[in-house]
Amino acid sequence: MFEFLDRADAGRRLGQRLAELRGQDVVVLGLPRGGVPVAAEVAKVLAAPLDVIVVRKLGVPFQPEVAMGAIGEGGVRVLDPRVEVLSGVSEGDLQKVELKERGILERQLARFHGGRTRSDLHGATAIIVDDGLATGSTARAACQVAGQLGAARVILAVPVAPARVLASLSEPDDVVCLIPARMFHSVGYYYRDFSPTEDEDVVQMLDDAPRPPRRPDATGRTGAAGHPGAEGPGVEEEVDIPCGEVRLRGSLHLPARCEGVVVFAHGSGSSRHSPRNRYVASVLQDAGLGTLLLDLLTPDEEVVRANVFDIALLAGRLTTASRWLGARQDTSRCRVGYFGASTGAGAALWAAAEVDAQVAAVVSRGGRPDLAGPRLAAVRAPTLLIVGGDDSHVLDLNRQAMALMQAPTRLEVVPGATHLFEEPGTLARAATLAAGWFAQYLLFSGEGRPPSDQR
Repeated sequence: MFEFLDRADAGRRLGQRLAELRGQDVVVLGLPRGGVPVAAEVAKVLAAPLDVIVVRKLGVPFQPEVAMGAIGEGGVRVLDPRVEVLSGVSEGDLQKVELKERGILERQLARFHGGRTRSDLHGATAIIVDDGLATGSTARAACQVAGQLGAARVILAVPVAPARVLASLSEPDDVVCLIPARMFHSVGYYYRDFSPTEDEDVVQMLDDAPRPPRRPDATGRTGAAGHPGAEGPGVEEEVDIPCGEVRLRGSLHLPARCEGVVVFAHGSGSSRHSPRNRYVASVLQDAGLGTLLLDLLTPDEEVVRANVFDIALLAGRLTTASRWLGARQDTSRCRVGYFGASTGAGAALWAAAEVDAQVAAVVSRGGRPDLAGPRLAAVRAPTLLIVGGDDSHVLDLNRQAMALMQAPTRLEVVPGATHLFEEPGTLARAATLAAGWFAQYLLFSGEGRPPSDQR
């Protein structure tokens, strides 16, 4: 016998069970894809914001529908030891599955979060919604992600799940389930209509969902993206930065109370509109950082190949952008970091070596720090060098550059990555490393302490 007509019906009924939370500081987070139609109805009942947390099941290689674990945003990984043992999956097989799923997760993150300001979870109650649980691995991963994003309380809400799985969950603070099944069949068994939900459907639901304002906290302040109790709505705008005879175009994102801004210096063939740059920016934004995606060259200048390698020119424009941030009322007290890729990394370190440079941290991803030449020794900002394990030539150049640097410096090698970090999961790993570095040095809560394994 079917318990629910479809996911929308399940969501409305689940919303009624959660109705006592209406009016409280809550954010409803659906698990793509099937959990989002359920979450959308819950959000309507509660008059709460709707967002997503992206997780991926890790299926047993020879039986993909059986989950041996799950991964989530921010490097979260949950494994089911029982399934691992019973299936006899090796660590190598597990890594292959994870690498593939990380790539899909990365693309879904860009699809669902790209260009969309994420709902702030700091100090809020996160209600994680799926259309049902089988093993619970994806739900556990999602709960961990919500905690990392600052949720004060995490509630897992599902229409149906095995009772034994519900009893084993330790990650959520509370669990709401309409049907805790003792004789569980499959999630689809409990729905009359269990037709697939596509990525396009998820995007449409997110676009259609209203974004109610966060309610005041105990201090009377209203929370917004980035920090609890932050004042104001934050900033999302396209900007023009005067720079001599030209104007630099940029995309500026600021959380409501901004402590640190990362300025992007991309390499040849990329721009502030690049999905890859915007993906990395979204990971930094999720960590509470502001971002300025910047085109250091005008369209006319970009066609002249020599300009791409004019490190002094690019560095001068980075410095101009930093001064522009310092002159804005909303960023004048922010710490500034540089994220450089390819030749942009050389420019970032060149600019950071200026005597009056106010740069708190630098990250190079697949960069050419060697292009900063003798200026490397003058860099004072803590620097993270991220290089692909299969990008041997650039890896050698980074090691040589690191030997010349006096600033605190660390080299991170991402296994299996080539120069552009196009392999599944590698860009996500690089973005996570960058977010951790910048949070350490740009956010006041990070206290600017260097990691213990850093040179």
